[in-house]
Amino acid sequence: MMQTKLIAVKKAASHSGNNGLMKRLIPRLARQYGTPLFIINRAWLKENLNRFHKLLPRVQPFYAVKCNPHIEILKVFHKEGIGFDVASQGEMETLLKIGVSPKNLLFANTIKRPGTLKFSAAKGINLTTFDSEYELDKIAKYAPKAKVMVRIKVPNVGSIVELSVKFGTEPADAIPFLIKAQRLGLTPVGVSFHVGSQCLKEENYLEAFEMASIIMRDAKLKQLYLDTIDIGGGFPICHFEHEEDYFAKMAPNLNKEINRLFEPSIKVIAEPGRALIGPAGTLVMSVIGKSIRDNKHWYYLDDGLYGSLSGIVYDHCKYQYKVFRNGPKQLSTLAGPTCDGFDIISYMEELPELEVGDFVYVENIGAYSIATGTTFNNLPLAQVVAVN
Repeated sequence: MMQTKLIAVKKAASHSGNNGLMKRLIPRLARQYGTPLFIINRAWLKENLNRFHKLLPRVQPFYAVKCNPHIEILKVFHKEGIGFDVASQGEMETLLKIGVSPKNLLFANTIKRPGTLKFSAAKGINLTTFDSEYELDKIAKYAPKAKVMVRIKVPNVGSIVELSVKFGTEPADAIPFLIKAQRLGLTPVGVSFHVGSQCLKEENYLEAFEMASIIMRDAKLKQLYLDTIDIGGGFPICHFEHEEDYFAKMAPNLNKEINRLFEPSIKVIAEPGRALIGPAGTLVMSVIGKSIRDNKHWYYLDDGLYGSLSGIVYDHCKYQYKVFRNGPKQLSTLAGPTCDGFDIISYMEELPELEVGDFVYVENIGAYSIATGTTFNNLPLAQVVAVN
């Protein structure tokens, strides 16, 4: 779990005030605390959670800790009373330490270390997922009282990050696996899937709902009474201004199909990460060098692909880069601070001419950024500031 310095700043902006108060707050914080600086807006975390509840009122969210495990984020969501999707013993330990109940933890990593299974069983973290016979045998050995959900392979076409290549069993194997789970003394409780990260096609969800409902009906015929459907994550956010809000657009049809296919007694849960934290994170960087290469301005920033912009590599993310200068715009290149030639952020950004010391900032960068950043070249990760 990352260790970062936390500075609390009061009177931050709401989403609606982002172009006013928040824009004025960014350079003040950057001058006060230096850059690179990662700003987490607590108020926006709550807004994002409320929006999720409004868009999918029947779905109980379990925040995907891997998306951004900063302790301030976890504390906000714990106070809001939601669950957490965990993948490691370290994540479990952090959440238990701040008072999260084991009943509010979902061990959703389908490939688990034996030691972590022992730990989860000892702490009463009983709900987990699996997608192979080998994993069932392991769960039965190290966590014999576990409640299990079979994770099925579903379409990921159109999602920015496809997950079904690595995770999920064939739907046809789901029932035999659940029967085996029962024979091993485990408690089969449901079906899980993930349509892929930053999913822009509602058809992926709709097809997955249909597949899961068929499995659950078939399970009932075989005296397996499942009560939970886990629809995973993948709910998309907007990274650019004027970008279409796909999540809001697809939500009505998702709700309609959930209610059509799953009886009210069926608990519907999800593992949102980006949808809850993405819009609540802002990265502020400084220009630390400039040059002209191939008749184009190059600006070297104090954060890059090995740091908070690691989502470009690991999450296939594209970001919008904003500055505080005005003037004629030119095609420019942004590069990171490391000694690696790979550390080039973007070759094609339209920007006014910048000077050393100018600030460049990125909004909607809360997900898979500082969570996957490194200290390559012994360069520190961005300092984290939490605002209310």
